[in-house]
Amino acid sequence: MLKQRVITAIVLLAVLLPALFYKTPEPFCAVALLLIAAGGWEWGRLNACSPGACLALAAVCVGLCALAWYGGLLAKPLPVLWAAAGAAWVLGGGWLLRNGVAGWPRIPKVVRLLGGLAALLVAWLAVAQARVAGIDFLLSVLLLVWVADIFAYFAGRALGGRFSRGKLAPSISPGKSWEGVWGGMVGVVVLSLAWVWLGRAGIGGGFWADTTLYSRLADHHGIVVMVLAVIFLAAMSVVGDLVESLIKRSAGVKDSSGLLPGHGGVLDRVDALLPTLPLAMMLATL
Repeated sequence: MLKQRVITAIVLLAVLLPALFYKTPEPFCAVALLLIAAGGWEWGRLNACSPGACLALAAVCVGLCALAWYGGLLAKPLPVLWAAAGAAWVLGGGWLLRNGVAGWPRIPKVVRLLGGLAALLVAWLAVAQARVAGIDFLLSVLLLVWVADIFAYFAGRALGGRFSRGKLAPSISPGKSWEGVWGGMVGVVVLSLAWVWLGRAGIGGGFWADTTLYSRLADHHGIVVMVLAVIFLAAMSVVGDLVESLIKRSAGVKDSSGLLPGHGGVLDRVDALLPTLPLAMMLATL
């Protein structure tokens, strides 16, 4: 299993890193489109669609994203879309987690399928626009989610159950603790404050530029608002993770697919990014 994980990670990095750091955003947007197509296929499987219908969902994902690309949406401000997507994730995610695993099958299948397609389309638009805004901006958003996940893991392992009376969501993801959530929030606050301090101190040259998510929030709204914003994004990354876990439990599967040997499926790797990316775009364009 460890060997599979390492090989898969190396292959992914070999594809993603050259596309990410290419001089224009098109290669990265194309790679992200392929991943979203795979996510559409997995979404069909999680909702008990036939093999043909799963492939059709992947094709619809590609078609919708391609239309948005061709229509020039990657270079256009979309504040209304980001606000609507953010509200949908906050309200819809809260509703789903409150109703638990048993509530998912009660949602009409067509609503589930359309909701998933919408989430994937908006996530692709957000990551593509983030890359158009700049590699440093996109990395600042991705690092937020990765740091939140890493700090949550180690805080949960070291402190899980010591300060809270119960698990975070025992019927959805029994391994997650409140201490892990708090640890993730501490991690992103440290990350954002360090990033802004390094930028203002002139350390590291232009890497800590004012085009990153943290610098934009701090410069336009102040440090306090920036800290509250990154805590909110960390919390929503947990919501994305829990929502996907809820859906997998309802479907009776451990992973969204086996497309990434040793890592599960594409949705397993991007679940925390699905709400965080559009919300980050919303906050950055306020």
